[in-house]
Amino acid sequence: MNLSILTLIAVFILIAVRKIGRFNIKIWQSMTGGALIVLASGEISALDALKAIDINVMLFLFGMFVIGQALVASGYLYALAYHLFNRMTSVAQLMCGILFGAALSSALLMNDTLAIIGTPLVLRLAREHNINTTLLLLTLAYAITIGSVMSPIGNPQNFLIASQGGLAEPFAVFLKALAIPTLINLVVTYLILRLVYRQQFIAAMPLTHNPVELLDKKLAKLARLSLILLVGLIAVKITLTALHSPLRLELSHIALIAALPPILFSSARLRVLKSLDWSTLLFFAAMFVLMSSVWQTGFMQQQVATWQIDLTSIPAIMLLSASLSQLISNVPLVALYLPMLTNPSNEALMALAAGSTIAGNLLILGAASNVIIIQHAEKHQATLGFFEFARIGIPLGFINLLIYWLWLFYGINP
Repeated sequence: MNLSILTLIAVFILIAVRKIGRFNIKIWQSMTGGALIVLASGEISALDALKAIDINVMLFLFGMFVIGQALVASGYLYALAYHLFNRMTSVAQLMCGILFGAALSSALLMNDTLAIIGTPLVLRLAREHNINTTLLLLTLAYAITIGSVMSPIGNPQNFLIASQGGLAEPFAVFLKALAIPTLINLVVTYLILRLVYRQQFIAAMPLTHNPVELLDKKLAKLARLSLILLVGLIAVKITLTALHSPLRLELSHIALIAALPPILFSSARLRVLKSLDWSTLLFFAAMFVLMSSVWQTGFMQQQVATWQIDLTSIPAIMLLSASLSQLISNVPLVALYLPMLTNPSNEALMALAAGSTIAGNLLILGAASNVIIIQHAEKHQATLGFFEFARIGIPLGFINLLIYWLWLFYGINP
């Protein structure tokens, strides 16, 4: 193993332990350090490092961070949550509301979007009702990962599959293949979390929701306008895709346009921009660099070649995409895997979508949305541990994969 592989292993260890002696190491610091090492050592050239950074992803995250920060800073997010959750009087009801609400919303608004706006919301609910923050953070993380599986715009890798996989009716194909197993997996997730955190549901007092006042009414109106623009532009994108229109509306464009109202028309724009999660943006830039350096070594490709398995079979697609997504992230994995699927069937493409997405339920680095949740949580004096995530996520992830495999193999192909 060369320096790139050793650096990746070291980054994984640091993300898992997050501490060296008395020093706490944040996720973005570990990843940035790893990227600097491979750059300084010449494992990847500066030009290749720049090419590795996905500008569309960076712009999308920036736009969504602006919207999310405007929602939080104005108080509109919490006021909206009060209207959505004020009739839920038990922990079980609240957890179901978060689980299914976040899952279905992520299928429309993309999982990273829900990670950005959902994290401060679930933390507020946890503190207001004295609920374990880890339980609600895990609920949010697993919900948006699973929910995004069944939509071609639920996450970036699904969009890549829909646009490059030759699907004539992507929304119909995704829903037919993945909607039912997704709903089953959400129920399974609820049961597992309820079992593991059963003390939270025993003799719990009825929840009482406190009305929330807006902190900045003008910013709240602009944040609401941003949400309307976001949903409206996504609807336009869905329509253009369904009509096979040559016009393209990138997700980065949608996010940037929707972010314009707070930036252009709010006197609090500097406060909003200053409060953005810049460290998470740095994390993603560094991740692209380090993962590209690892891929250039050819180590992963050699390991797959030695296994001598049929890369086009549904079990192989799901297991390889779920496992390799932990190392090079699911979007680059899908981009590399698609060319290996010559004239792929719908089932093979759906297996790639399910496997690469459910990778996010196994380990923290399996999905960008997990990292966003943790980085946002740490801004609000909370966190989600690597091992706590893994002890539930690994068995849950394998159950999720099994359910998708059974449905793809037997359900839609009887």
